[in-house]
Amino acid sequence: MSDVGTEGAGGATRADPESEGPRIAESERGADSPGPEVESTVASDAFEALGNEVRMSVLRALVDDSAERGDGGGDELVSGRTMTFSELFEASPADTTAGFAYHLRQLTDLFLDAEDDEYALTYAGLQVARAISAGTYTDRVSFGPVPTGDPCPLCESGELAAVCEANYVTVACEDCERAVLTLPFPPSARRDRDPERLLDAFDRHHRHRLSVMSDGVCPECAATMDAALAAPPESVTEQLPDAEADRAQVRLDCQQCGCRLRAPVTLAVLEHPAVVSLFHDHALNVRDRPIWNVGEEWRETVVSDDPWCVRVSAELDDEVLDLFVTGDLSVAGTRRRDVEEIRQAS
Repeated sequence: MSDVGTEGAGGATRADPESEGPRIAESERGADSPGPEVESTVASDAFEALGNEVRMSVLRALVDDSAERGDGGGDELVSGRTMTFSELFEASPADTTAGFAYHLRQLTDLFLDAEDDEYALTYAGLQVARAISAGTYTDRVSFGPVPTGDPCPLCESGELAAVCEANYVTVACEDCERAVLTLPFPPSARRDRDPERLLDAFDRHHRHRLSVMSDGVCPECAATMDAALAAPPESVTEQLPDAEADRAQVRLDCQQCGCRLRAPVTLAVLEHPAVVSLFHDHALNVRDRPIWNVGEEWRETVVSDDPWCVRVSAELDDEVLDLFVTGDLSVAGTRRRDVEEIRQAS
């Protein structure tokens, strides 16, 4: 199995162009049931408030303080992460307390909560501070090629290697030079891992994200992830053998932040209980197979394209497991049979 599409994210901020202030109250309550009230801030105002080294030092200090105190960094402890005005001033490059007070006011409410003389990070402040510490906005990591030790599923003669350029990892065949997948990878992942552990972390990272996406939750913003089956584009089918040209592709899209993924149907069912059980019963762990090559035992068959139904099959030893995946990526049913039973039926 191969051909995982590039995943990307684009910002989408709703704002009222006629509003004079930075804050916009947006009610999402329906007529019959009370829903959440969303208070938004114009994106340009939010980023402008961050554009100063003194203010950045405040966010970093609050994150570093919680780490030094060993509170574990859990989100449930955000309200307990506090520093006083004096402590934050000492941790900053500000020259005067009057100037520092001005910078704190620019951060308060959106990035900081203030009560008496105690300051704590808001949810937005925590996310920004973590991204700064992780180098998300500042570091560009490149490495490779790193051999994966796995054969190419496209030409079956070459081996796959991973190359990272500017925080995007591409796994491609060294012989036929065709790419199996291209996916983003946080720059901080490279800091304390050797190449072998790095590829394992890359696999685990995207398995988790794919599982969350397939469940309809965006891993970036937690909005609803639209999931559907569709015919793959010509750029994908032209890389496949003629016998596999009739394929379907998983399409996962977040309409809120623009996060998206294109992948084989097999990858969307790897965590299904029936799959985990099959591998366990054969003394195997499905998680030991990397997403760039989950093994030769997998097959995909388009049963119908109107409506969509794809049969994903895995054969291990003397057993075959079939999962019937519908257009919204739900598994309508499973079937586990002996290989001999299938031969007799045919």
